[in-house]
Amino acid sequence: MFSHPFMQHAFLAGTAVALAAGLVGYFLVLRAQVFTADALSHVAFTGALAALAAGLDARIGLFAVTIFVALGMGALGRRGRPDDVVIGGVFAWILGLGVFFLTLYTTTRSGSGNGSASVTVLFGSILGLSGSRAVVTAVIALVIGAVLLAIARPLLFASLDENVAAARGVPVRLLGFGFLVLVAGTAAESTQVVGALLILGLLAAPAGAAIRMTTRPLWALGLSAAIAVASVWIGLAAGYAIPKVPPSFAILAVAALTYLVTIAVGQLRHRRHVERRETDPANPQQPRIAALASSTALDEG
Repeated sequence: MFSHPFMQHAFLAGTAVALAAGLVGYFLVLRAQVFTADALSHVAFTGALAALAAGLDARIGLFAVTIFVALGMGALGRRGRPDDVVIGGVFAWILGLGVFFLTLYTTTRSGSGNGSASVTVLFGSILGLSGSRAVVTAVIALVIGAVLLAIARPLLFASLDENVAAARGVPVRLLGFGFLVLVAGTAAESTQVVGALLILGLLAAPAGAAIRMTTRPLWALGLSAAIAVASVWIGLAAGYAIPKVPPSFAILAVAALTYLVTIAVGQLRHRRHVERRETDPANPQQPRIAALASSTALDEG
């Protein structure tokens, strides 16, 4: 598999992007801003189409428009943290612009009018990355990850209790804007790996699984990144082994399956814990539980 240059480029870019997505995604889930990432993924689609319609490189629109809109959403929100009304309004407006630029691009720039580049933006083209583009993608993703780790401590404080953090002198509003820029950059980068429509899965599913696996922030942060990277590796291997399986689908399938497994395991553990408490003779609540069970049985009889 690694004898093919396109697979080497895919693993290089995919690993770096997954690492950044896992780190950013943890704080997205922790700050309850997953809907923000969903909106920015559609902004990435619209920005790429706007650049293509203007005859420019799609990456210019990806990063410029996505970061600009992210900062605008932060300015409309409280302390750089947009609420659902702001996000929903931007979401609808950007989606409308996306339809406009898609029509403009397919009728004026795509030649045959089939808009194949728009499909690439929507669903990703990780196997079509050139060597130079893969290196640039990896460098940008690693920079995003490094910046996030640099602000992780105050960002964690502001995410858990922004009022107390602000009272302690933490620049909550500035951190909010900075985090939105990182989310926008990650969304723009992830478009090349899984596409604009599937970005949310790579950002949310690994982080959701990690938070269910541990309550320790640093452990959860590392697990989120590890799950995202493993999802990309397994997804790429599956896409190579089964040609009819798109890599973006395989990547998201692994991430979603991991999340579902953590939910199932968590529910099983909770059920066993409850059963153990109910059957434990040393449990002071045991007589009361038994009495209630007997009373319920008599009522049902």
